[in-house]
This record gives sequence, structure tokens and C-alpha cells, in this order.
Amino acid sequence: MLISCVNFLAADTMKVIQEVLPDSQVGLEIEIPAEMSQKTYDKVLQQMMRTINIPGFRKGKVPKPVFLQRIGIPQFKAAVLEELVQSAVDQAIKQEEIDAIGNYQLKSDFDALLSQYEPTQGLTLQISVDVPPRVTLKQYKDLTVQAEEILPDLEQVDKTLERYQSNLATLIPVEDRPSKMGDMAVIDFVGKVQDESGEWEAFEGGSAEDFQVELSEGRFIPGFIEGIAGMSLEETKDLEIPFPDDYSQPDLAGKPALFSITLKEIKEKELPELDDDFAQEVSEYETITELRASLEERHTKEATDRTQTNKNEALINALVEHLDAEIPNTLIQREVDFLLTQTIMQFSRQGIDVNKLLTREIVDNMRKQARPEAVDRLKRTLALGEVAKQEGISVDDDALEAKVEETMAEIEDVNQIDPERLVQVLKEELLQEKILAWLEGVNTVELVPEGSLKKADEAEDADEPEEVAAEDAVVDVDATAAE
Repeated sequence: MLISCVNFLAADTMKVIQEVLPDSQVGLEIEIPAEMSQKTYDKVLQQMMRTINIPGFRKGKVPKPVFLQRIGIPQFKAAVLEELVQSAVDQAIKQEEIDAIGNYQLKSDFDALLSQYEPTQGLTLQISVDVPPRVTLKQYKDLTVQAEEILPDLEQVDKTLERYQSNLATLIPVEDRPSKMGDMAVIDFVGKVQDESGEWEAFEGGSAEDFQVELSEGRFIPGFIEGIAGMSLEETKDLEIPFPDDYSQPDLAGKPALFSITLKEIKEKELPELDDDFAQEVSEYETITELRASLEERHTKEATDRTQTNKNEALINALVEHLDAEIPNTLIQREVDFLLTQTIMQFSRQGIDVNKLLTREIVDNMRKQARPEAVDRLKRTLALGEVAKQEGISVDDDALEAKVEETMAEIEDVNQIDPERLVQVLKEELLQEKILAWLEGVNTVELVPEGSLKKADEAEDADEPEEVAAEDAVVDVDATAAE
């Protein structure tokens, strides 16, 4: 679709024809007048002649024929054309008041333009530029969504108190019985894995002496702790157990393993009483009653917050289903870069040498994998932004200032904080909270038992024929590929 725009209000105004392109792009056909072409030619010539160094000539005093012979006319014309195209694009975007995002894309063939270019003549070129997303939110009121309600599990209060007790437990040596679950054991062990030939060989990190371990489920690979339980002091036992298929070290995952274990000490935990003295030692509360009430309040709030998160997710997902959005590739790439940076920072915090790990091939693959998530994040942001735009929802300055002051008071080293970035982040958070609160008021959110929606989704996936699922996957990928 063409939207022509020809403006002759000023002598230096260029003729520009706009075309609406898919993926939130605008195409521009720009007619560069001969006067602009000649001015650019003279400007680049003067700049280059002032800076070039040629033996036998003072800087800035090189004759034009000598300069062109030294540089080469094709190379010089290419430099002029690059400057001319950039200037023309900048002027056209400003003249047409286009809200361009990122760099322009030259649609005309540069070599063809170069062969046509003469400083005394005009030139026509085609470019495209990304512009802000074109967004249509078909419905955002009177929706009905379902969200899982998370009820507080007050049994967690007892488990938390038990954990506090365990941390303060006194270890009492035991000599008159075998070890049992719940004990602390001191062991020596040597681990070996079976290679392809069936031979047992030691592996790095598989052996230790005077190693203290709590005999409780979930520690080490399945079967290791269970094998220690029931052993007597000074007993040596061989355990043949496999590493899990999903073990974190790929070179050990799924391999048979043999552990030779010697039990050297057994220690039994003597737990402190759950009384007021205990409460004062592990918390800021004076009584065990106050501590228990605080834990109940905390778990109740956590459940309420998780329920609210589920409600927010349900509302946002419903908005996205009613969203039509053309997202420019520039924004998608920026979001991909953000996700990639977050992943790399996480690797670094884990002590991974990212310079060795991240080859170009791996980074390219990470970008491809991050793209669907980037598109989804942008759709969610655009949907909420459209609601705010349509309903005039904004953040009050006083509320933002109070939030900034509250946040700054909680930060230990304020010198490490970028104040402008902090204000921006907090403003976005407050705005999202207001939008979601407004949406909850004009839509219906039905609360359903925890886990029920997940089970329904799994059942739906199981009932779906494989060929249909595969077809849908292709459609989803195509829909998100704004290349």
C-alpha cells in the first residue's frame, strides 16, 4: 500500500514516497536532487583532501587530479555515495516525521547505484526502516479466564521449625547400633564407573575420606544414602548403583557405578525443645507462639502472592490471544540480546568461563532458541501497553517517588545503582501493577484448584494427534519469525 507524500514547501525538500510494508516496516522511495548530490560530492572531496597524506605535498594542498589518482575514482565515488545515501535517508526520515527504529535497510543495489551516480545528476533509491509495532487489541474487557488458586500449606510451618531444630541440633556419637535415616555419618568412600569394556575405573570427585553426610533422602544419587543406612561402625560395603540418565555431568550420566564405603562414625541428632528459648535463638520473636504465627503469616502471604501471579498470567495470556501485532525485527533482536546477556551473566555467576564456552556457533544457536521467548515477551508488553493507552492508565508521580525512596532505603550501596535506570524499572513495575489491577476489575477470573489446569493441558496434549501437533508447531514458528 502506497502513501505518497510529496512536499515542495522548501527548496531542499526531497520527493519521498512511502509504502507500508509487513512486519512493521515502512518503505521509502527517495529522489535525491542534483543540487544535494553535488554538495555532498564537494563536501566529501574537501574533507578527504584536507586529511590525506601524500609525499611531496603539504597536508591540505594536494591537487585534485593527484588526489583522485592516489585514492582511485571508483573508491572515491563509493565514499561519496555512502555519505549521500546516509544524508538522504536521515533527511527523508526527519522530513516525513517517521519514528524509525534502528538502522535503515538499503533495498536498492549499491553497485547499481554506484554505476548510475554522477554528482551533477539526481538519484533515486529505495530503503526500508523499522517503525514502532502496529498493534490491535481486539478485546480486553469482559473476558473470562481461569487461574489456579494456591492454598497455604501450613504443614510447611512444622517443616520449617524442624529445619531450624536440625540446624541447632547437638550431634551425639553412637556406638551401640547400626546407622539409620536421620543420622549424621562419617565415611570413607571410593567410587568407580564402568567403561565400555566393562572395566571399573576411578573418576574425578568420586572419592573422599572423613566425609560427613546426613542420611536423608535427596542427597547424592539414588541408592547411595539408602545403602549407608543399616551399616555398622567400621563396616565396609560395596554399592553397585547407576548414575541417573539426567545426571548433571554428561560423562557420568547413565553409567554403572561402584562405591566402596567404610562407615567410621555415627552421630545422632539431639534436637532442642520447641520453646520460647528456641524462638529467641532462631528469630527476632520472644515466644514460640509468635514465631509460629509469623511463619503461618509468611506461608499464607506466599500462597496469596502465587495465586495473584497465576491470575495475572491468565489475564496476560488472554490479552495475547486477542492481540494482533506486527513486531519489527529490530525490537526482536534487542529482546534476544537482552535474554542472551542475562544467560551469559548467569553463566558467569556460576563460575563458568564464558569466553571458552561460547563459540560463535553456540551463540547463534542460543539466539535462535531465545527468539520465540523474545517474541512472546514483546507481545505481552505490547498487549499491556495497549490497554494503558486505550484507558489512559499511568503512574502517579507521588507514587513513583515514594516507591523510589522505599527501594533506595533497602539498597546497601546506592553508588552501584543507576538512578535513571532504577526510576525507569520501578515506573514500569508500578504501571504493570495498575494495568493488571484494572484488568482484574473488568474481567472475570475463576479460581480453580492447584494443578487442575496443568492436568487439563497435559490431557489435551495427549489427545492431540501427532501430525496436528507438528503442523501447529510449524505455524507457531512461522508466526514468530519476523525476519
